[in-house]
Amino acid sequence: MEHARNRGESGREQAARARRLLEPTLFAATAAALLGGGIFWLVGDQAVADSFWAAGTALALAPAVGWVVAALRRKRAGVDLIAVLALAGTLVVGEYLAGALIALMLATGRALDAAAERRASHDLRALLEHAPRSAHRRRGRTVSVVALADVAVGDTIVVGSGEVVPVDGRVTAGTALLDESVLTGESAQVERGTADAVRSGVVNAGGVFELEASATAEDSTYSEIVRLARHAGAERAPTVRLAERYAAWFLPLSLGMAGLAWAVSGSAVRAVAVLVVATPCPLLLAAPVAIVSGLSRAARRGVIVRDGGALERLGRARTLVIDKTGTLTAGRPRVLEVAAAPGRTTSEVLRLAASLDQISVHVLAEAIVREAGARGLTLSMPDRAAEEAGRGTAGIVDGHRVTVGKTGVATQALPGWARAVDNRALLDGAAVAWLSVDDTLAGAVLLQDPLRHDAPRTVRRLRAAGLTRLMMLTGDRAEPAREVGAVLGLDDVRAGQLPADKVAAVQKECANAVTIMVGDGVNDAPALATADIGVAMGARGSTATSEAADIVLTTDRVDRLADAMEIAVRARRIAVQSAVGGMVMSLIAMAAALVGRLQPAPGALLQEAIDTAVILNALRALLPARGERAVLEPDTETLIYRFATEHEDLRDILDAIREAAGLISTDQGPQALRTLHEIDRLLTERLLPHEHAEEHQLYPALNRQLGGPTTETMSRAHTEIDRLARRISTHLQLAEEAGELRPEQLDDLRACLYGLHTVLRLHFSQEEDSYFSLSSPPPTGT
Repeated sequence: MEHARNRGESGREQAARARRLLEPTLFAATAAALLGGGIFWLVGDQAVADSFWAAGTALALAPAVGWVVAALRRKRAGVDLIAVLALAGTLVVGEYLAGALIALMLATGRALDAAAERRASHDLRALLEHAPRSAHRRRGRTVSVVALADVAVGDTIVVGSGEVVPVDGRVTAGTALLDESVLTGESAQVERGTADAVRSGVVNAGGVFELEASATAEDSTYSEIVRLARHAGAERAPTVRLAERYAAWFLPLSLGMAGLAWAVSGSAVRAVAVLVVATPCPLLLAAPVAIVSGLSRAARRGVIVRDGGALERLGRARTLVIDKTGTLTAGRPRVLEVAAAPGRTTSEVLRLAASLDQISVHVLAEAIVREAGARGLTLSMPDRAAEEAGRGTAGIVDGHRVTVGKTGVATQALPGWARAVDNRALLDGAAVAWLSVDDTLAGAVLLQDPLRHDAPRTVRRLRAAGLTRLMMLTGDRAEPAREVGAVLGLDDVRAGQLPADKVAAVQKECANAVTIMVGDGVNDAPALATADIGVAMGARGSTATSEAADIVLTTDRVDRLADAMEIAVRARRIAVQSAVGGMVMSLIAMAAALVGRLQPAPGALLQEAIDTAVILNALRALLPARGERAVLEPDTETLIYRFATEHEDLRDILDAIREAAGLISTDQGPQALRTLHEIDRLLTERLLPHEHAEEHQLYPALNRQLGGPTTETMSRAHTEIDRLARRISTHLQLAEEAGELRPEQLDDLRACLYGLHTVLRLHFSQEEDSYFSLSSPPPTGT
């Protein structure tokens, strides 16, 4: 059976290769026949010229009959039927030049259509390569390697560090630190303790642990994902192409007019003349040219569309289903805020936490260490440091016992400042790493997978391109999912979604409208294969996702999807214009042939002129649309990189401003004055120079590129930031004169600090959304 299947696959591959060779060969042969006949006609040898043209006509007729038969077997009246009748008719009545012209047009159309339709295989090699082939089974004190099919329910399986969990089960020994991104798409590692369930396909990111198999390999989670993707790909319905939809009414109309011409005149030549000018070259040529042009433009924007059908469907899409992690968000956690207990500073909290977390491989620990490095903090090497799965890290830093991770303290037992942090984390959908020093809570680091800078702009552009429903499906928790959905204004948000849940949701959406699914993880592959148009974030996504998708974004930017949709909508509109315009002109020519005013050969030449007109119109899809955003100049791109990087470096100032606003509510003495001095220094030395440089360097460059004063609103924000910074400086001068903060200063000073914090957060977000998202990310290492 295996041999027969392999032989069948080999036969299909050979047939596919033969089809790939047919279109260019037919084009070359018909072009040569037309050219050869033309040469002999010019030297006055009509008989040899007719022989060349007749041969070209016959060469095209044979495969054209095959295409028509294949279309009829699929219960479709293909657009080639009129061409077949016209080719046969020209041979019967001796209008060989007309036949050769039609043959070349037919071959050209097929070659273009083939170029638009070729697509990569949707096989699932990456899914299969990731799947384990064996397992380490323990019986008594003996551990042996067994085939995966030999694992039975109840067996004890030993999972080593870095191994893929082979079957579903429950942890029986050790603590499992797991990378579940293959199933959930989430970058954060999770801990599973004794009796906790573990699914197959996830990767052991920690030490060795044991599990008791609760399912066989065949019935485990990962095998189900592979089956889902295979089934979804096999069940995808064939797409009715644009040309075929128009052929449904153009075909019977053309045949009716040809029959009427024959009946009225009694001349087969007149009927052939009608068929010649009726040959649907605007459909055979214009639509593929526009679509291929759209494919070319999309490729230049870093969007690989596998075939013309996918681009056509994209132009008709009305619903978008999108994953969250790595698609709408950056895909790796970032420090959102650092909070300090009274008497400590945020820099001290971050430095201690990062010093200890240097020994951890946890994704949150990596984010903390990365943030400390970005802020230029000097870290200490910890002593006797250890990581406890599910709890965090502990060790000695600078002579103090330090822990980073969970608190183990009930929320109601936390001090006031810590309850505020816990509440803030809940509101922002953030994770919290608590810092304890000598068994006393000293601070906390809030972490969040941030939105991509280009996500809000992308959502707006997608709606403008015609999408009416935007849904997010994610395996993440409900709180961060709802936060992302609220910020982006999505129509529906569903959290805690497994691959099967995503497939079911996509199937339901596809039943209501043409639906796009966007994802970047292996867990998204089944849903991508189910959707009308699957879009993979190929720059960082898995191989399986890319192979299950119709469209691959080769750059790590979700706004390229909006580019692709705008290109698809325009290419499809131009294709329709070209096809309809060409058919209208063909109908006029058909009417002239019907009444005897147009003979077959002149009709074929007229049809060539019509083809030229519609092809030139179709080629407009290669050009930028009117009003399309111009490509940024390199100098402007460099400025954007610079200021985007500075935004990241300035986020500690936002934390300090908020911390100072909270401090002066409880302390108006020397500590408050020292804090205000530090805020004033940060504003004067770091923040205001950044804002002034933006105003005088970046904004003028953007105005030149974007064609007008587009930065006026942002300039107004700079004015407000300056005003609040001066007001805070004045408050500091008044407090120094009195030796402390005066009671009458407190309300206004708090308002200035909180106001500056709010304005800066909004201003940073607006710049990142409106300007920084215009630029592609710098190359790795820049």
